[in-house]
Amino acid sequence: MKATSNRVDPDRRVEQALQAGDIDGWVALYEVEASLMPSPGKVGVGSAAIREALAGFRAARPTISTSGRVIAQTGDIALLANRWTLTMTGPDGKPTTMSGNAVEVARKQSAGHWLFAMDMPFGLDANEA
Repeated sequence: MKATSNRVDPDRRVEQALQAGDIDGWVALYEVEASLMPSPGKVGVGSAAIREALAGFRAARPTISTSGRVIAQTGDIALLANRWTLTMTGPDGKPTTMSGNAVEVARKQSAGHWLFAMDMPFGLDANEA
C-alpha cells in the first residue's frame, strides 16, 4: 500500500469525508460486509449498520486528525494502525474531544483503491471495556 507522508489512503479519506459532512463518502470507505466497532462492545457488520453507527456524528460537526500507517501488508490485505483525535460538539452543546489508537484491516479492491474490511477505532482498548 502506498503511503504519503506516513498517511494511509483510507484514513486520509475518512478525514476528508468527515470534514465535508459526507456520510455517504465515509460509508463508501468500507467494504459492503465490513465490520466496525463504533464503541467498545458494539460491532456493526455491513453497510447499513456502519451507516447507522456513523450517522450520529454528522450533527456533532466533528473534525478529525489521523495518523494512519501500514503495519504489515501481504498481497491485497493490509494491517493499519491509526492514532486519531476527534473534536465535536457534545450532546450538551459543549465542545468535546475523543481520541484512540485504531486497529484496521484494509483490502485492495480490483480497481486499485483500498477499503476497510475491519475497523476498531478504539483498538485493543475496546476489548478491555
